[in-house]
Amino acid sequence: MNRDLTNGNITKSLLLFALPMIAGNMLQQLYNVVDTLIVGRFLGKEALAAVGTSYTLMTFLTSILLGLCMGSGVAFSVCYGMRDLDRMKSSIFQSFTMIASISAVMSVIVFVGIDPIMLLLQVPRDIYDLMREYLWIIFWGISATFFYNYFASLLRAVGNSVVPLSFLGISAVLNIVLDLLFVIRFQMGVQGAAAATVISQFVAGIGIGWYTLRHFPEFRIQKKHMRWNRTLLHEIFQLSFLTCLQQSVMNFGILMIQGLVNSFGAAVMAAFSAAVKIDTFAYMPSQDFGNAFSTFVAQNYGAGKRERIREGIRKAAIVILVFCTIISILVWLFSRSLLMLFIRPEETEILRIGVSYLRTEGAFYCLIGFLSLFYGFYRAIKRPGMSVVLTVISLGSRVVLAYMLAPIPAIGVQGIWAAVPIGWFLADLVGFLYYRLRCEKQL
Repeated sequence: MNRDLTNGNITKSLLLFALPMIAGNMLQQLYNVVDTLIVGRFLGKEALAAVGTSYTLMTFLTSILLGLCMGSGVAFSVCYGMRDLDRMKSSIFQSFTMIASISAVMSVIVFVGIDPIMLLLQVPRDIYDLMREYLWIIFWGISATFFYNYFASLLRAVGNSVVPLSFLGISAVLNIVLDLLFVIRFQMGVQGAAAATVISQFVAGIGIGWYTLRHFPEFRIQKKHMRWNRTLLHEIFQLSFLTCLQQSVMNFGILMIQGLVNSFGAAVMAAFSAAVKIDTFAYMPSQDFGNAFSTFVAQNYGAGKRERIREGIRKAAIVILVFCTIISILVWLFSRSLLMLFIRPEETEILRIGVSYLRTEGAFYCLIGFLSLFYGFYRAIKRPGMSVVLTVISLGSRVVLAYMLAPIPAIGVQGIWAAVPIGWFLADLVGFLYYRLRCEKQL
């Protein structure tokens, strides 16, 4: 069902639209989390470190495609708000062709450059071979990731967040079954975990593409839409490229942090790998709510409903504040129990490091929640460059502080953890000031 976000109760509409997105993204994260859980329990800490480090790399690569698809989604949402279906279909043709080409180039690059990439990540010798085996298979899923995220962004742009959730649900269950079968039954090691993930990704990607074109005739392009419009292409490219830049800068910063973490050895790597999964799950709903908010703003921006946007900002901020406060309390109280889903109880040193990370990050989830709203808002009003600026501030300060503090013996890895909320706060401050000075009066 397509949801028109330009009418009706704002809070109710946002929540009903956002909840399937939140559930869907959590299921998407299950791909790697299930790998991590099973690998950590049955294959040991070296395999856990290899899969966990691979997760950080794949998140960076996925962020490029996700950013491109999200940027195109803004263009779709604005067209939908304007009720201009011909323009939307032309946007579909041009954006699909552009992003599919980029996806193909990415696949070639990562296969050719797998060893230089691993050297850049400072992968320790004792897990190098395991990680390479895992990545060689995981890289085959890049095109599947493109298919899923493209069609999911298209559907969400017109207010349909249920269909993407349905296909991710099927895919996540399949991933769990194949993980258990390949890793435990057939003893295929990290290669089995990677194969399970890739097969599941293709089921989701091809499935949602087929279903969308079959059941949503409003997305079927005709010959008249298969023409290059320079003005439209420039708009799509600008939105897609800058959103992609924002997403990739965000995850490249995390990738640089991963390299610093790796320098502290396998115990810190394993703790970081497990804790990041929990951390991601904890603040992911606020990021998804920010994406839902972006669709809300874009549809109303296209429809010219500025007062509704202002009211939506106030209500979205309240929702984020309440939700993030609850999650922060839960993560603080149950950090050790959550880590033991991935780590054996006897691995006390790894557990101690992981708890330190989660309690440092978890106390400040409200900051990343507000930052997600800023990202979504600036993207929706066609100022994606501001989202890039906020990301650079957040991640840049994080990386700089982490590399400054971590070498100090009295601080060590705790400096890496503390740098994160500081970066969130600085980006929030700039985002708020820019809104008050440059955007508020224009709405």
